[in-house]
Formats: sequence, C-alpha cells, structure tokens
Amino acid sequence: MKKTTFLRSSRNLLLTSFLLGVNSWAFQVKSIEFDGLMHISPEIAKEIIGIQSGQNVDEATIDESIKKLYRQHYFEDIWVEEKNGRLIYHLKEKPVIAKVDLKGYGNDEKNEELLKSAGLNKGDMYDETKIRKIQNNLTQKLESEGYYDSTVEVKKEPINKGALKTDIVVKKGEPVHIREIRFIGAKKYGYSDFKPYIANKKEQVLGWFFGRDDGKLKADQLKYDQMRIREFYLKHGYLDAKVSKPFLKTNFEDYTATLTYHIHEGPQYRVGDIGIDVDPSIANPDKLREKLKLKKGKVFNVEKLRKDIAMIQKELSKKGYAFAKVYPDVKQDPSRKTADVTYVIKPGKKVYVSNIVISGNSRTLDRVVRRELYLSEGEPYSQTDLQDSLSALKRTGYFNDVKIIPTPVDRDHVDLLVKVDEASTGSIMGGISYGSYDGFGINLGLSDRNFLGTGIETGINLDTSEKTVRGSLNFFNPRLFDSEYSLGGNVYRRKFDYYDYNEDSYGGSLKVGKKIGRHYHASLTYLYENTELSNVSDSLKDTIYYQAGKIVKSSLIPSLTFDNTDDYYLPRSGINITGSVEYAGVGGDAKFLRSSLSAKYYYGFEDLIDYDLIVRLKGKISTIDDRGNLPLNEKLYLGGMGTVRGFKFGTLSPRNETGALVGAKKLAAGSLELSLPLIESVQMRLLTFLDYGTTGDATFNEIHRYSTGVGIEWAKSPLGVPLQIFYAKALDAKDTDRTSTIEFNLGRRF
Repeated sequence: MKKTTFLRSSRNLLLTSFLLGVNSWAFQVKSIEFDGLMHISPEIAKEIIGIQSGQNVDEATIDESIKKLYRQHYFEDIWVEEKNGRLIYHLKEKPVIAKVDLKGYGNDEKNEELLKSAGLNKGDMYDETKIRKIQNNLTQKLESEGYYDSTVEVKKEPINKGALKTDIVVKKGEPVHIREIRFIGAKKYGYSDFKPYIANKKEQVLGWFFGRDDGKLKADQLKYDQMRIREFYLKHGYLDAKVSKPFLKTNFEDYTATLTYHIHEGPQYRVGDIGIDVDPSIANPDKLREKLKLKKGKVFNVEKLRKDIAMIQKELSKKGYAFAKVYPDVKQDPSRKTADVTYVIKPGKKVYVSNIVISGNSRTLDRVVRRELYLSEGEPYSQTDLQDSLSALKRTGYFNDVKIIPTPVDRDHVDLLVKVDEASTGSIMGGISYGSYDGFGINLGLSDRNFLGTGIETGINLDTSEKTVRGSLNFFNPRLFDSEYSLGGNVYRRKFDYYDYNEDSYGGSLKVGKKIGRHYHASLTYLYENTELSNVSDSLKDTIYYQAGKIVKSSLIPSLTFDNTDDYYLPRSGINITGSVEYAGVGGDAKFLRSSLSAKYYYGFEDLIDYDLIVRLKGKISTIDDRGNLPLNEKLYLGGMGTVRGFKFGTLSPRNETGALVGAKKLAAGSLELSLPLIESVQMRLLTFLDYGTTGDATFNEIHRYSTGVGIEWAKSPLGVPLQIFYAKALDAKDTDRTSTIEFNLGRRF
C-alpha cells in the first residue's frame, strides 16, 4: 500500500513530505475525505481547497489547499495523508468561546461595549492574535485614562470538547493624580479661567468628595486640552495666542504629576471693519450685517465668527442656495490691535429637490408623512422649509424622532431622506383608583393617535367610581382626505355626585377645521349637551343659576390656534396660542358667552449651556358673560391641574352666604416650569414649578392663590401617553380651601 503524509504546522507553516516506498510522487485523486470538521460541511471544505476527484495533484497543489483552509481562521493544525489515491485532511479546529467575561475594568454595559468593539463575542473561535490585540488595546486604554502599570490577564477554562470559558481579568494600576498645572508665559489668564473648559484638572483637597476635582489624569484628553486652551484665547480676542503641547512630568513613586503648558498670549484684538462680499441680487449685505454677532469695536470672538458664518449660510439656504460657502477673511493689524473681517460668500447654484425617500415608517402611511412636508420633488430646496417640515412631523405625535437628511446628487440637486422613528401611539389603560371622596373606581381606556397609520385619532374611555361615571367615544382626522381640512367629534355621558348636587349629562360635538398657512388652524365646533340636576343642597336651592331639573346647552365654538412648537411630546422651542369663543344660545336653554385665551412658550437652553434645561411659561385667561341663563356648572372654577396645583380641582371660586361654591365670571392663571433630565435613557425628567391663579365675579382679583412643587414627567411612558406626577404645596391656602398634595395627569395638559 502506498502512503504519503503531508504535514503543515500551524506555527511555522512549513510543509514536510514523506514518501514511503517511492522516490518522487504525483498522483490522481480518487476521493477527498475530511477528519475533524465541526463548523463547516465537507462540501464547503471541498470548495475551499479547490481540488476535485480525478484531478492530478502534487506537493504544491496540496500546500496551497492547506493555506486556503488556514485562511478561514477555524483551524489550529492541519495535516494531510494520501492512501492509494484517497486524500485525507486531518483538521484540529480552534475551540469556540462559549462564554467571555471582562472583569475589573468597568460596569457590565461598559465591558460589553468594549468586547463588542474589539470583535470578541460569544460563539467566536478562540484566536490568540485577537486576544493579544485586546490585551494591548486595554493596556493602552487604561494608560490613556491615567492608570499606569496595569495588567491584563487571559484565563481559559475548557467547558467541554471544543468549547472554552474565557475570562479577561484587568488589574488596574495606580491612577496618576495631577498636583500642579503650570501655564508658563500666561499673563492675562490663569488656571481658574481655563478650568471650566479643560478635562485635566489639578487635585483639590477632599478631591474624592462629590463636586470636588479628584485630579485624576485623563491622558487621552491632553491634546484636546491644548486646543481648548487656545480656543479660550481665540474667544477673548487673542488671535496670535500659541499653546504648546502638554509636558507631563510623572513621579512613579507616589504616582503624582505636574502638567506644564508654554503659552504665548500676544495682543488682544478688537473687531475693525466688517465687510460682506456677496452679489446684492442674491442677498442684501446690509440686512445680513444687521444680524451679525461680531460688532465693530467689540473684543474679537471666534465663536461669534462661526455663528455668523452659520447664520449667513442659513439665510442663503432660505433662498435655495443649499451649498453656499462662506469664507471669513480676517486681516489683523497689530499696530492698531484690530482685526478687519470680510465674509466672502460663494453661493454656488440654486439647488432643487430631486427625490424624497421616506424610511422607518413600518406602520404610518407614506402619504401621512408627505402631507406634512413643505418640500416637494422639483421645487427649490430651502433650509427654512426643511426645518418647518421637521417641526410639523414632530408635532403630529406619531414619531419619537424625525430626521431629514439632504444628500447631494449633483451641483443642482439634492435627494431628501426622511427617517422617522415611529412612536407607540396606541394605548390600552386599565386600573383601579381610590379617592377620599370618590371611593374605589375602575378606569378603562383604548386610544390611538395614529389609527392604522392613517393619522386619525380615536379613543374610547370609561371611568366609574362610587360617585362618578364617565364614558366617551371620540375621533379626529386632522387632514381629511389629506387636505387642509379637519373633522372630529365625540359623544359622552357623565354622572357626578358632587358635594352640593348630582349632575347627569350626555351630549356630543362635531368639529370642522382648516389649516391656514404653516402654523395656524381655525375650527368651528357645534356642541349639544343635556344636563339634569338633582339632590341640590339647601345651600344652593336659592341660587338663581342652579335649580333642579333639566337644562339643554346648544353652542357654537369658533377657535383659532397658532402653533410653531418643535415637538408634540416634549417641545423645546416655539409658541402655542389658542383663542376661542363659546356662544351658547343656538337653541337650548343655556345662554352665555365664554371667551378663552391660552398661551404656552417653550425655550431649551442646551445650545447655550450644553445642558438640556427647558423653561416653560404658560398662561390662560377666561371670561364668561351671562346672556340670560348661565348655569352654575358653566361658570369658572380655579384649582387643580391646568390652573393652580396644590388646590383640589375647581374648589377656588366665590361662595354664597352659606359657603357653597358658586363659580366666577373671570379667571386667569399662569405657570413657570423648569424641566431637567432625570433618566435620559427613558426620557424621564424632573420638573419644578410655580403656579399662580386669580379669579372673581366682578373683577379678576377677588381670589388669588400661589403654589409650588416638584414632579416627574414621562413624555413617552409605557402607557403610551405622557404621564406627570406632582408633589404640590399650596403657599397661601385659607382655612376654607381644599388642598391637594399629590396630583397626576395622563395625556397632554394645559
């Protein structure tokens, strides 16, 4: 029997051949066999080696086939035998990583992220080269974080045949603490000026305490600190300032360091003449100059220069010049210590929209997205139109996030990619509640703001308790047949057992509206309501507005809304103003005129202070005039969510001689709120507020109350609707007031 063995070592890749019984060899392959394959099939292996049965092979051919197998990174060792034309590949596969753990570096999330970035995952083949690379990278990363003399050890533990448990154990070295930072050559500014901007700070006494600087070296930030210091000088007019590379002197006996920068400050420059080089037919230089942040005679500030460039680009993009370039030409005059600035504008060609591609809307129909866009194929591109489209899409409440990405096609055209992240607009709610007055209650609700992806809002709700029953069915189509018109309506039934009377109401409404321009919406609502009062207390029996029996209200409510806010769930900019008038007396018994105006203003400070602080100012004012029959339940009541938190809902109003609430004809309320991030991963925020309200019958200031408090708001709670929970404190409650400490609200609120 003729037998030939070919050996290829996985370590030195040398081929050794042994010929038993013959002096030279070359043969025809009768069959190919594989011994030891686990992760690939014999068929795939045959394709890899490139040898077929019936083929004549020699040493070089087999050598090349072994190399091809090694390139798959599956094998530790390979050797080949030939027996009477049978070619047998013996393979020893690398073990599989059944479990991998990184210990001693950071938390689980940080460890998992690092392993993933290194390409080491459960189920991978154990690769010594990759492991060594991870060890080196970890050591370098630890040094960049200020830990020296760190060790990274790899422990392997067999679990079963061909499977390993791999532990990468990090033993952090000693952190280096910065004892001193020197700025040699700095005369005007020093450490206290640079400190807010640099990452590496010197160690303070009790540096381990919260809010103090521990002085730990962040080696990876040193080069950026150099740039941050120079940026500081450029913001303060020192255009010739030079900052050297940082020099770090480390004492490895106690792991302390001294950090040194050499600085040349130079003179401080003020802004000289400002010019704008642009074709007047494209943009008016004088109007652009009025909007500039840099002003003649003021200290030169490179940050304001950048903002001016961005402003000019934005203004030109409004005119269709999407790719306009602005080059600042700064000419320094050291003798006068001034810097003249000329903004050289290269507008390029007007840009038109080529294609609009919508992605991410697995549920929402394309047409629902497109109808909110102010950019269309073939029309000029405008940054203003893009921003308005972005805000309009976010105001719908159908999406968690929206991005519109312009992609250049050629010098004259862009494609727009509209990427949406759909929000959970449907909600099913059910629960049990308890109130000191209402007793136990059951709450059920089913709603969807984007029914079947059409943009239609639907909902059904039922609340019952020992004192109340409320049920409603509603719908609203904001863009009827994708037009500018809207249509909505509802039917409802309410039964309340109040302190002083029982009320049983049913009714419904129909609302038609039209979008006017980009930010206005006008509507007209017809409302019908049948109310029956019973069990009226003695304290109200003599009240002319509140007699037992039935009363029908039939009213028309025209309203006008302006809304340019940038988001439905959590606005950070914009204004929302709504004015309405309810005229009751289109038939029916009730006859009155109610006028209402509400306004909300939002401002986010993130761009200014790099922190997501949101300030909200909210206000409302209402008056009601008796036109012949003003029921007491239609009058105005202060207190609770939407007016003054900390007082029970509707319990602040004028009282009659017996102390019963009889409502007011005038009401005003305002609120200042500060919202801060609490748990950013789930968009939960902390909120603090100050509320004020005033009301009266003849004048606004007969009754006025303040309150303050804190709360948690969850713009996109698991319930599918915004959730707010407040702890409120009434600041000037009277003995007769009914106060409330804990309040919560589901859905959007005033």
